[in-house]
Amino acid sequence: MTARMLEGIRIVDLTTIVFGPYATQMLADMGAEIIKVEPPAGDQTRQFGRAKATRLMGPVHVTLNRGKQSIALDLKDAEDAATMRALLATADVFIHNVRLDAIERLGFSEAAVRALRPDIIYVHCVGFGAGGPYAGLQAYDDVIQAATGAATLLSRADGDPRPRYLPSLIADKVAGLYGAQAVLAAIVHRLRSGEGQFVEVPMFECFAQFILQEHLFGEVFDDPREPAGYPRQVDPHRQPFPTADGYIAIVPYTPDTIVRTFAVLDAPEILAQTRFATVTDRLRGMSALYAEIAQLTPRRTTEDWVGRFAAAGVPCMPVRDLQDMRRDPHLAATGFFHPRDHPSEGGYVEMRLPIRFGAAPPPDLAPAPVLDQHGDMLRGAVRGV
Repeated sequence: MTARMLEGIRIVDLTTIVFGPYATQMLADMGAEIIKVEPPAGDQTRQFGRAKATRLMGPVHVTLNRGKQSIALDLKDAEDAATMRALLATADVFIHNVRLDAIERLGFSEAAVRALRPDIIYVHCVGFGAGGPYAGLQAYDDVIQAATGAATLLSRADGDPRPRYLPSLIADKVAGLYGAQAVLAAIVHRLRSGEGQFVEVPMFECFAQFILQEHLFGEVFDDPREPAGYPRQVDPHRQPFPTADGYIAIVPYTPDTIVRTFAVLDAPEILAQTRFATVTDRLRGMSALYAEIAQLTPRRTTEDWVGRFAAAGVPCMPVRDLQDMRRDPHLAATGFFHPRDHPSEGGYVEMRLPIRFGAAPPPDLAPAPVLDQHGDMLRGAVRGV
C-alpha cells in the first residue's frame, strides 16, 4: 500500500466553527491524523442544520470533520487538562483559535506547549493579526466581509447602495486555505531544520489579501489614476445571460472569442458598429457588448446555446441551481461525490479532496465522528505515555 501524503503527522486540533476545521479537514484528506478536541457540548457546527438521526451530527459537521478523531475535554478540569498535555506531547502540530489570554489561562500558551514538545508547530488562528488596533477582537465571516470591503462589491455591480454579504462562508474558508498551506510550509521547514515554530493565521489579513488581489486595482499605485474595484468584476452587465428557459454564462474574454460569440449569436453586424470597430474598442466596450448579448440570448434554449458555443470554442456553461449540484454529470463521472454510509446517520455523500496526487490514491477516510467517539481510546493511549 502506498503511504498517504501526510501519514505520520499528528495534529491536535482545538479549532471550532469553520476556519480552523476547514484547514484541518484538508490536512486530514492528505493523510494527517487529526485529533479534534471539543468542549463537552461539542463544536457548534454540530448543530448547523438538522441531523438525520442523532443529536449533534448536523450536515456541516459531517462535511467538515470526516476522518478526524473526536475527544471531548473540559480544559478547566485538571484531569482533562492533563490528558490534553499528554496528547500535545505526542503531536507534530497544535492548532487552535482561542484568544491568547484565554489559552494562557488554560495553561496552553506557546511556551507551555513547547515545554511538552520542543519542536512542535504551534498554529494560532485569529481574527486580526497581532500588533494592530483590531488585535483581540472577535471575528466571524460577516465581520470580516464587512471589514475588508467585500460587502460593498455587490453594490458596485448592481447599483443598490446597501452593503451585502456574499452568500457563502467565504472568509472562513479562504482563511482555512491559508491555514492549511501555513501548516504544510511549517512542516516542510521542520523536516529541513528540525525546528518547530509559532504560526499566526489572521483571518482579516488573509481575506483582505484574497479580495484585494484584483480589487485594490488603481489603489496599487501611490498616485492612483483609477479607483479600487476591478472593473470587469463589478460590471453590472457581466452577469448570467437569460435564455428561453434559464440562464447561461458566456465568456468572450479574448478578441477572437468576441468575434466567435457574435457569430454564434448570428449578429456579426454588431461588431461592425463604429463603437466596436477595433479590438481596442471592443475590449474597452465589453460592458456594452455584454448588454447586446443579453438582448440576443433569449432567442434559444440553454441547451441549444451551450451546444453551439461549445462547438465554436467559446467558454459557456448553464447556470445550475445549488439544489441540482449533487446530480451534476461531470461531478458524477469524476467521483466528486462519494457515497458513504454513516454508522449513526445512514446514507450520505462526502466530497473528497478534489486534488489528485499521482503518488497516492485518495484516502478512504472514516466518517465524521460522533462527539467523544475516540475519547476512551485516546485517554487510554496517553495514560501510558
